Amino acid sequence: MKLGQHPQRTPFYGVLMLLTVMISGLWVRDLPWLAVRIVAWVVLFAIAVVGFVMTFRDYS
Repeated sequence: MKLGQHPQRTPFYGVLMLLTVMISGLWVRDLPWLAVRIVAWVVLFAIAVVGFVMTFRDYS
């Protein structure tokens, strides 16, 4: 197996994305402007969906 081609690399990246979304969500909830919060939540939701798919794509 070559460096960087481990079979569990993609699920690991998905978990990192999900953790980043959860930690970022703590910061986003304290933003003072509602419009910025809504845009940030939408972006975080999209990243979470991608992370979820990357994490669980091999378990079908």
